[in-house]
Amino acid sequence: MMHIDGPEPAATVLACRDLPACLAFFESLGFRLDKIFPADSPRSASMSGFGLHLCLERAERDGGGHLRLPGVRGDAVAPNGTRIEFARGRRAPALPPATFTVSEPAASARWIEGRAGMLYRDLIPGRQGGALIASHIRIEHGGPVPDYVHFHEVTAQVIYCAGGWVRVVYEDQGEPFVMQPGDCVLQPPGIRHRVLESGDGLEVIEVTAPAEHVTCVDHELALPTKTHRPERRFQGQYFVRHERARGSWHRAEIEGFSVCDTGIGSATAGAISVRIVRAEAGARSGAFAPTDARCFWAVVRGTLRLRHGAGVHTLQAGDTCVLPPHAPMSPHEPEPGLELLEVALAGSP
Repeated sequence: MMHIDGPEPAATVLACRDLPACLAFFESLGFRLDKIFPADSPRSASMSGFGLHLCLERAERDGGGHLRLPGVRGDAVAPNGTRIEFARGRRAPALPPATFTVSEPAASARWIEGRAGMLYRDLIPGRQGGALIASHIRIEHGGPVPDYVHFHEVTAQVIYCAGGWVRVVYEDQGEPFVMQPGDCVLQPPGIRHRVLESGDGLEVIEVTAPAEHVTCVDHELALPTKTHRPERRFQGQYFVRHERARGSWHRAEIEGFSVCDTGIGSATAGAISVRIVRAEAGARSGAFAPTDARCFWAVVRGTLRLRHGAGVHTLQAGDTCVLPPHAPMSPHEPEPGLELLEVALAGSP
């Protein structure tokens, strides 16, 4: 359960139908962005400037507003009609059990504009009741990315490069580096980072718990940092950079399949693990059941025919599914060349 300590600053809340346009307008006046939420389809943004804090909130109508003050008193209305809201902090809701879920087909994907102009596609319908979000993120035209130094209030977050290339930089992890297809990183909670530039046709898969989380801007820290501390822990997790070209493959628990472990499981004490799973020649249909973890599969290459219960689900490259713990299922007539990204989260975040 995530809890954000400390009072929120007093803020003027303004409703707006076009949040990106309002953000650009207030930035042109000299306000700066402090937080935006959520990243994949922003509906709230906090800004500061001129001694004021603004909270822009997406709404059906423009205008209006009220004062948000720190405290635990009941809400009130001033004599002039201004509503006074007392912020009490946010607490994540209780999470329901994991359920078997299949994404909408990639061929009919719906894309929306998210943070820093990136395009997002939601890969988990229902988002497992708030437990997990997986986003397919795309930058069509390469070049510098209008990102900023920021961090996320999360319990787990993994970035996998599915296509193209992207140059990124992380707090205390040395100079910027390029992620190629098949590479992935673990972004521990609170680590400052920035996307610097990308090539044409960049595609990444971002898997995060919980589903909705705050993105915070760090206006003071410059990246790369002067210190190089690969051993540093961020809320109990180490930063991990996995390069596909350096990975090693081993026999999987499913007959005819092999796996490449990214090392993320050991870096998080088993809280989240990430593997690449592929079918070899002679792979067979074989029943298996995920362990205690909530398991996310994304088809990277080939076609996955997954038998679950009485049905067989066909997933092409770009399609995904969530497998609940202990639910028997099996790849049906797997073909060589099938490759999956597997992200497993133990228990509830």
